[in-house]
Amino acid sequence: MNMRSLSLGILLAIMLGQSGVTLAAEIPAAKIPVTVHIPAGPYIRGSDPDQRENGYRLDERAYGHSVTRKGRWYAGEHPSEKRQLPAYRITLTPITNAQYAAFVTATGHPAPDVDRATWKSYGLIHPWPRTRRHAWTGGRIGGGREAHPVVLVSKMDAVAYAGWLSRRTGKTWRLPTEDEWEKAARGNDGRWFPWGTEFDPYRLNSHDAGPFDTQPVGRYPAGASAYGVLDMAGQVFEWTATAARRGRSFVKGGSWDDKGCGVCRAAARHSRPDGLKHILVGFRLVVPGTGVVTDTSNPSR
Repeated sequence: MNMRSLSLGILLAIMLGQSGVTLAAEIPAAKIPVTVHIPAGPYIRGSDPDQRENGYRLDERAYGHSVTRKGRWYAGEHPSEKRQLPAYRITLTPITNAQYAAFVTATGHPAPDVDRATWKSYGLIHPWPRTRRHAWTGGRIGGGREAHPVVLVSKMDAVAYAGWLSRRTGKTWRLPTEDEWEKAARGNDGRWFPWGTEFDPYRLNSHDAGPFDTQPVGRYPAGASAYGVLDMAGQVFEWTATAARRGRSFVKGGSWDDKGCGVCRAAARHSRPDGLKHILVGFRLVVPGTGVVTDTSNPSR
């Protein structure tokens, strides 16, 4: 599947659970996410000085200051190099609230939320009241956000969801490594954003042209990667399996509150504490290999 082949019919099917993009037969999309095949072979990881400079300039134009440049936000990106990966499948979009709800209901795992004291301890710029629209109330999704990406989930929450899904399907689901995430986002031709080299605020959910909030997944088909993967720039940062240092892991992709959007480039990377529950951070999963996923287990597991 490539960007041109995506249609509104496929995107609607994602919401209704009727897609044929490797969704197990008779299994609701709320339980088994749609996946996209990423073929084995090379891709270009990281960035060169010109790309990082472009990221800083995008930020400066959008924000009117040089915070990211002065903080050397992009200095820690991998140098541009060719890498090889085996085949795998990756979820078409970030995991949604509806998909995560199946796990919460089946297992009793705590619903996405964060209390005021914990949020304050993070030292983030977003005020705690802003988290309320994303938090579940009484264990239930609020505000018609079923199709929005789930947030307020730690890395451990994401790993727990992947484990549950693995038991249901008999396949291994897990967080993508940073390499797997980046290849799915940029294809094998070294593009800076999923759609190409030039930033376009109308191809993603960012604060440039977005609502300063999450949106239902799949709203930006023109922002698809070369493999047809959606929402890999903007919308939410996504946990990866790649550790940065003890107790921290890399997140990728940028979010709905970013402008510019240097941080939305596929090569951009920064780390977050594994236990963080942030309104800007969600996740997607991968299935190693190429097999179709089916539901083979007891739903209560």
